[in-house]
Amino acid sequence: MTTLSEPKPASAARSAGPRYIFPVLVGKLARFATRLRGGGGALPGYLTNKLAPSLLSTLANQFGYGVVFVLGSNGKTTTTHMISEILRAHGLNVFTNPTGANLPQGVTSALLADATPTGRVRADVAVLEVDEGYAAELADVLAPSVILSLNVQVDQLYRFYETERVADMMLDASSRASGHVVINRDDAYLSKIDEGAMRAPVSYFGVAPALVEASAHGLANAEDTRSGESAVFHEAFAEVTGADGRAVTAVVDGAEVSFTLPAPGMHYAADAAAALAVASRVLGDAFRGERASAGFATMAPAFGRGEVIPLREGTDDEQVEFVMFKNGPSLQLNIDALSGSPERMLMAIDEGTPDVSWLYDVDLSSIDRVDVVTGEKAFQLALRLEHAGIPIDLVEPDMEKAVAHMRALEATSRGRQSWFVNYELMMIGRKILGHGDQEVARR
Repeated sequence: MTTLSEPKPASAARSAGPRYIFPVLVGKLARFATRLRGGGGALPGYLTNKLAPSLLSTLANQFGYGVVFVLGSNGKTTTTHMISEILRAHGLNVFTNPTGANLPQGVTSALLADATPTGRVRADVAVLEVDEGYAAELADVLAPSVILSLNVQVDQLYRFYETERVADMMLDASSRASGHVVINRDDAYLSKIDEGAMRAPVSYFGVAPALVEASAHGLANAEDTRSGESAVFHEAFAEVTGADGRAVTAVVDGAEVSFTLPAPGMHYAADAAAALAVASRVLGDAFRGERASAGFATMAPAFGRGEVIPLREGTDDEQVEFVMFKNGPSLQLNIDALSGSPERMLMAIDEGTPDVSWLYDVDLSSIDRVDVVTGEKAFQLALRLEHAGIPIDLVEPDMEKAVAHMRALEATSRGRQSWFVNYELMMIGRKILGHGDQEVARR
């Protein structure tokens, strides 16, 4: 199979230049201003794209090892982080969008953090989380060498209407990859990919069937309602063969790799297999299992995904573990990863999740009690917990008051609280705890 182990000559000098100085400086100024307010987000990228519509396309020519797209209903941010750290462990300088800003303006905003005033980014490879709805459009602009599709799960039906449309978006974008297409062989939709319609060779990743069957709710991938058939089994280029908590063993291109996940859960193990497959295809013969393991060993949890932050600034006597969910499958898989009901638990959901009816599809039986339910849709969440017979100490829609309540409680025996939050309230919670800066530390 084709590999990308021989990097192409970067052509940043031709693609960036003085014409981008003004748009880039405007974007950087907007980024500085929004960060002063404790935010960030897409505004800087939106302004820059308006002033210089061609700037984003210059990215494609600046990376010797090409551009990697990461698509999927769940796990994009975590897998993007994993791929980036594995490649860094192999000595590459990686440009990425670490906070999950995956729309065109978000990608440009991430670019502004690293770009020189002329729009140059000094990196060997770009690993980008991309929204499925914009993937084909961005692929036409950025010419990705590798496109990874993680999964198709029930998510954002108010936006996409049907899960099969999301699968079609991913497969359509995948046809634009020039080097490799990496697909989840355990996904009922994605496993039926028409390899003949792809420009690039297709590789598969997956989890050993026995491990999937032993997991409480499997991998929570959507059923194929179009054909009514389950996933088509393919030999996996990268497969998880063993998992015990955070300790995982995988086989990549016939060689065993053992490593430690940044957070527990079968879904994180599947993400790791995807990351290993992509890294191996990017690096070709230069890929080393021991370096990949080293990358996992130093890997912090992705932004807000299993991230641990002190409950009170300046002290580590009590910590908060953020467990982010955005839909039924992500909440279910994170609950399945629990090793017992949390000793102290906050659950939060707000208007960033327009339709919360999926809460009634989630098996909550692993949870014994919840200390606080918060967010604009706190009472809807509380009603679901009540139906499941789960005691709640307090329903408080105001996140600041909810955090104050959690801070006033007695310390836990393990020194850790668990906060299950959707994206918007994860951001607010981090800010209340003194971690409003969206940037993830870069090496």
